[in-house]
Amino acid sequence: MLAPTDDTEEIIERVAALDVGKATLVCCARIPDDKKTGRRLQEVQTYTTMTRSLLLMADRLRCLGVTRVVMEATFDYWKPVFYILEAAGFETWLVNARDVKHLPGRPKTDKLDAVLLAKVAERQMLRASFVPPPAIRLLRDLTRYRVDLVEARTAEKQRVEKLLEDAQIKLSVVASDIFGVSGRAMMATLIRGERSPKTLAQLARSSPQPSGMRRAREPASAIF
Repeated sequence: MLAPTDDTEEIIERVAALDVGKATLVCCARIPDDKKTGRRLQEVQTYTTMTRSLLLMADRLRCLGVTRVVMEATFDYWKPVFYILEAAGFETWLVNARDVKHLPGRPKTDKLDAVLLAKVAERQMLRASFVPPPAIRLLRDLTRYRVDLVEARTAEKQRVEKLLEDAQIKLSVVASDIFGVSGRAMMATLIRGERSPKTLAQLARSSPQPSGMRRAREPASAIF
């Protein structure tokens, strides 16, 4: 229920602030009191972070005429909330917690934290962090995932080379890239149980190099 407060000063007329957690969030909405000029009405509600509950919250904020919704960047919990409110047409701000935590009198409970964030937001005392548009977000997620895959692939290659060294199989000495055509063929043959250096040497495939660029390497027969 909306209850009157003693605050009079505001810049953003209808604002809401969210304290987002993993399972629940606290929403504080502040709007003008139509019956008393210069007074504010405030509503604090707790919602779950499930999609249905977030949609209900968006409908409630729309009924209150809220135009701007502010939230802190809390781990990755803010993302579903931000995306749903953004899609619902709200001016959604993500703010850095460092801009708020140094304010005097910052409360420790989720409810009071949301109230303070709403009061600070309505007075334009916060800056919105940059959140890229949806197309850029998708591209960034894709490139970050690719980086993770490349790092994981490199780690697995290093692990395989270490296992070979532990087994006294000096494949990296005779092949510049143990995961090249020759190296893969030799490892596949080793897995099948072949231990003859001559047989393994026949799997070597040389690549042409410019004159003066050849490197002296051990013969493939010296793999063991």
